[in-house]
Amino acid sequence: MSSHGQVIDRVFGLYERFGASDYIGEPVSQIEHMSQAAQLAIAEGFDDEVVLAAFFHDIGHLCAEGAENMGGYGIVSHERLGADYLREAGFSERLARLVEYHVQAKRYLTLRETGYYERLSEASRRTLEYQGGVMTEAEADAFEQDPLCAVSLRMRQWDELAKEMDVPVMDLGVLKDKAARLLAA
Repeated sequence: MSSHGQVIDRVFGLYERFGASDYIGEPVSQIEHMSQAAQLAIAEGFDDEVVLAAFFHDIGHLCAEGAENMGGYGIVSHERLGADYLREAGFSERLARLVEYHVQAKRYLTLRETGYYERLSEASRRTLEYQGGVMTEAEADAFEQDPLCAVSLRMRQWDELAKEMDVPVMDLGVLKDKAARLLAA
């Protein structure tokens, strides 16, 4: 098993390699989007696992080179690929599932929250079709029973908000320290 330092270098290295690339169909780069999502989680006082899940939620777009593309809007099943990548790196199941659930949260909110679909960006609407579409009532009822449902919905809100232009990227050292603490726990 590689050391925690190697894991952190590898995972954060993805952002150093690919983070400047466009965040598909949005006015910010990947790294700006991830950084803003993490900053929103920190501002609301969430724990390190949630903060890192917010930062890593789209890592599937970065770690899955050569995977199937959603019509130019990123990687098919990026939420599952990202979650599996983080599990394999040694992060907790809770963190991995929060990454995996950010797409479920979108599918849920398009069913349950009036006007949500209309507020989605064009890119988010286009990818919804590849992600299973709007949840069924039965799927939504099951999702509500999941202990991670509420924080997943909060993460989805950060995902929507984390598209502001000209917000400085946070100090990634803060996130690397959080990752080191979690991996050592």
